[in-house]
Amino acid sequence: MFFDTETTGLNFLTCQIIELAMLTVNEGKIIDEYDKFIKYDGYLPQKITEITGITNEKLKKDGIYEHIVAQDLKERLTGNTLMIAHNAQFDLSFIYYLLKRHYPLEADDIVENVGWIDTYTVLRDRKDYPHKLIDAVEHYNLEKVNFHRAIDDTKALFEVTKALKNERNDLAEYVNVFGYNPKWGLKGKIFPFIEYKPQYYHNKGLLPQEEILPRK
Repeated sequence: MFFDTETTGLNFLTCQIIELAMLTVNEGKIIDEYDKFIKYDGYLPQKITEITGITNEKLKKDGIYEHIVAQDLKERLTGNTLMIAHNAQFDLSFIYYLLKRHYPLEADDIVENVGWIDTYTVLRDRKDYPHKLIDAVEHYNLEKVNFHRAIDDTKALFEVTKALKNERNDLAEYVNVFGYNPKWGLKGKIFPFIEYKPQYYHNKGLLPQEEILPRK
């Protein structure tokens, strides 16, 4: 499942998800497309609206209640699911606390019982800086989308992941392995089922198989 979130800010403890998009893929084909706006009681920062195009009016009109999204996540995050995101630590932190608000006794098991791949970590083993999703799209000569909208980002992420797999089929080694820049340290909630490893920027392009982060 490829997923992305748009949020009211960067702090996973005080901010919340306002858009969640998920693409369910089976045998290389998209079989389900999920894109929901979530109602928000506060007032969106102007910067968030400028970045995402999401307005308070849109959330009031089209948003659904958070507990419905929590239920949808619980139903989808089953034991045979692989969750893929770009900078997955950020999105996982927000998803966890969304679940925690509605399923306080089950949230830990829900997120621990699935696999997680961070394509941001993979990309840093594949190309020189920078490593945003748009940089990956340009690097692999893929069609650009309307970035900073969750559903469009998931579609771009799906294409990027296919390009990463075609370039070198080692994505399975990155399951539950997240890289982080030691200069900035770890951000977000620290999950016991994720192996966090320092990952430095380099200018070597595609690293040899024996030098990829999961093998260090």
